[in-house]
Amino acid sequence: MVLMREMLGQTLRRRRRAQRRTLREVSKDANVSLGYLSEIERGHKEPSSELLSSVCGALQVKLSEVLADVTREVSRAERDDHVETDATQVRVLPRPQLPATEHRRPLGGGDKHARPKGSSVPVNSSHKRTTGGEVTNSVLESIG
Repeated sequence: MVLMREMLGQTLRRRRRAQRRTLREVSKDANVSLGYLSEIERGHKEPSSELLSSVCGALQVKLSEVLADVTREVSRAERDDHVETDATQVRVLPRPQLPATEHRRPLGGGDKHARPKGSSVPVNSSHKRTTGGEVTNSVLESIG
């Protein structure tokens, strides 16, 4: 699985190291604690957009360039991940449709004395229903 914060951290670290700068220098210029910047570079923390903008300013790089680098890295990782999982892909089957039956009708609706079409079960007006609209056990026992 690709984690955006890890890709972002790797990109920022790569940019900082290419400039031969230390965490301490960049954290001071970005006005970010050394420990927090380290957590970001290691992919343990996700920076806010404001903090990310500040770090990019300290690195003298456009935010759009960093995000473009991250996008390329995420795309590459997804491609590699897709190749590895192709052999184990799971196919999702469509949900089966239940057959419609003529004797079913919505609970609680219609004439309570009417017999469902095609039903051989006598309708008893003394049947009690629970608040959830389910037939009580006594009704089920009288049918069975």
